[in-house]
Amino acid sequence: MTDSEVSLLRQLPAVATVLSTAEAAALLERHGRVATTDTIRQVIDEARQALRDTPAMPPSADELAQRAGQRLDAPAGGLRPLFNLTGVVLHTNLGRAVLAEAAIAAATDAMRHAVALEYDLDDGTRGERDDHVRALLRELTGAEDATVVNNNAAAVLLCLNTFALGREAVVSRGELIEIGGAFRMPDIMARAGARMVEVGTTNRTHAADYRQAFNPHTGIVLKVHTSNYRIQGFTAEVGARDLAAIADAAGVPLLNDLGSGSLVDLSRHGLAREPTVRDAVEEGARLVTFSGDKLLGGPQAGFIVGARALIEQVNRNPLKRALRVDKLRLAAIEATLKLYRDPDRLAQRLPTLRFLARDKADIEAQAHRLQPMVAARLGDAFAVEVGECRSQIGSGALPLDTLASAALFIRARGSQSALEQLAAALRALPRPVIGRIADGALQLDLRCLDDADEAMFAATLAQLP
Repeated sequence: MTDSEVSLLRQLPAVATVLSTAEAAALLERHGRVATTDTIRQVIDEARQALRDTPAMPPSADELAQRAGQRLDAPAGGLRPLFNLTGVVLHTNLGRAVLAEAAIAAATDAMRHAVALEYDLDDGTRGERDDHVRALLRELTGAEDATVVNNNAAAVLLCLNTFALGREAVVSRGELIEIGGAFRMPDIMARAGARMVEVGTTNRTHAADYRQAFNPHTGIVLKVHTSNYRIQGFTAEVGARDLAAIADAAGVPLLNDLGSGSLVDLSRHGLAREPTVRDAVEEGARLVTFSGDKLLGGPQAGFIVGARALIEQVNRNPLKRALRVDKLRLAAIEATLKLYRDPDRLAQRLPTLRFLARDKADIEAQAHRLQPMVAARLGDAFAVEVGECRSQIGSGALPLDTLASAALFIRARGSQSALEQLAAALRALPRPVIGRIADGALQLDLRCLDDADEAMFAATLAQLP
């Protein structure tokens, strides 16, 4: 290192000097001494390395404080609000269901105050946390009893472990699904301690296949609702009602895993009908499992409803404690379930159902309102048009069912790389905008953009560099 390079390095302000600036004083107030000092030290070290690589005028104490401020004030991580314009309403990677205001308020109250989570206010003794939602779940599903865990995979795992630990679990070969992240039903069964017995073939399973599989070692029969794929053509399956009768005759409980788990008939909102939880209960399944954060529109949770004697066994399983939900989710679940008591206003109050039932004409009108603003903001480098598209209900919940929608189609007038750069710039905004690139365009499907959020969306785009 030359004498001149050493001289440049010596001109770098010390940590104490940077801390004495007005900018640093404001950072200390906002972020505290430890975080501010550590960040200033980091930017000084980076400046030192930059001077070693390329000798130049060293930054001043004020400049270094500003660099530290930019780093400290940057949005924290990726778990922050964003605009889901992907066209997937229940997007697994974007947190699935947006909660209703009633659920948000209930969770906020539970955060702010002590609550009677496991305390019986009537007699002053220890209570049971499931009691906060048990009666609602029984009312809405028609089941004898109910319990809740932290997601649907946990619900299936807990049921299998309770009734098939060291025993056999019978399942159709055509229902051995894989969900997101290479998470497979056979793996859940193995971790539950069950010995999986496959019956039938991939495309055809008959009643006789189940009957032939039953033996004294059979612990449970599993039926899985294959909502994330379809087999068409030469197919056959045993319906839930018939399978329940077959299982009952053999003295083996039927577990019907509905996955997404709708509590209402979606056809009344113009959507394709899905089997409801009440349907599954009425068809005779002794246990039914379903999710809370998909079609139900609540927080992540897994519900188990069914015969009282079997639910009692599930609740006695030591794993139940490891899989239980906390007060925040219980509060949000209870508030969400209460909305289902008023089905006439459910679509107004539950964001998931509101997005799914949103009329295409309404989305198109919004697209035409936003198109001039977006085109003006992006300038001559891009063409912005309104076009038709198909929204998807969920990435893991009914991914094959689509809805007529409208989007802003953004096309680069130059190279295709400009489109990729724009998508990256939108993701880098303080409130990221997430669309999808398909057919040579960046598509911003507006199905999940409430009219009330249009102004915020416009203000966000205004921050594009």
